[in-house]
Amino acid sequence: MTAGTRPPGPLIHSFFADHLITVKGLRPASVRSYRDTIRLLLCFAASDKKTKITRLSLEDLSFGRVLRFLRYLEDDRGNHAQTRNQRLAVLHTLFDYIASREPDMLGVCQQVAAIPAKRAAPAETRFLERDEVEALFRHLPRTGRLALRDRALLLFLYNTGARVQETADLRAGNLDLGDHPVARLHGKGGKWRTCPLWRQTATLLTELLAPPAADVPVFRSATGQPLTRSGICKIVRRQAGHLDDTRTSRRVSPHIFRHTAAVHLLEAGVEVNVIRGWLGHADLTTTNRYAEISTKAKIEALRNTEPPGTSAASRPHPIWKSDETLLNWLSSL
Repeated sequence: MTAGTRPPGPLIHSFFADHLITVKGLRPASVRSYRDTIRLLLCFAASDKKTKITRLSLEDLSFGRVLRFLRYLEDDRGNHAQTRNQRLAVLHTLFDYIASREPDMLGVCQQVAAIPAKRAAPAETRFLERDEVEALFRHLPRTGRLALRDRALLLFLYNTGARVQETADLRAGNLDLGDHPVARLHGKGGKWRTCPLWRQTATLLTELLAPPAADVPVFRSATGQPLTRSGICKIVRRQAGHLDDTRTSRRVSPHIFRHTAAVHLLEAGVEVNVIRGWLGHADLTTTNRYAEISTKAKIEALRNTEPPGTSAASRPHPIWKSDETLLNWLSSL
């Protein structure tokens, strides 16, 4: 059976079941992102050809139709360039898989693979200042049936910079709340990473989970069910929504706490590569953007590079400018 007569259904099914889930090990949230894009593509192709989805063939997924689909996303659905690029990345993966299974489609797949992403300004990163975080935790409710859970949840998000799905998936068995407390987070691409926990975070989690059981969700609803992404977002909005800033279009969400953790780590002098591992970024470029948005870090860098003639009292002395500090530093190595 040629590509011109073969329906795309079986191939798309194996793309999800065999390739994305079994081979690539994508998590459910990532699989749903692929699903949404491919659903849009199939619906568009059927409408464009004026036929039913079940009557489409692989040949109907032509290069020209893919280009029209991308234009449809922007012109008809009003998608921004970033969303269009995300959808295109899904199509690149799909057509790469099709090329490995259907040699007749190789030419089309190569053309789709050559479609470039559009240049787009990255979304501006918003975060909370230190005084805002301190005020938030100072005024969180301390009494009530869910007060402990909400405080532990917000502190965990700020402490670890965990993604909302990582937080929803967290189980008591992923925590070590002993002398050196840590949390093991299951991140993108099925990768695990370890984040240290503050003693205050560990104390709240210990109290929240008493008595502990390895398979128990750490953050649960009032009925004892694991909190979903949506449930976590609602808690964050309820407890921290008053920190929204209309001037900068900042809307507080779980991801704002992730950005906040990264910026505050940077301002505390933590090396960027350590922050990359802390947040679970695959690419250091993603982490480097926090150095661009930290005004305090820039001010400190400016102060440390003031020209000669500036008051010595206002500048920190490099360790090599004093015998005592240099020898003390060498002893500490």
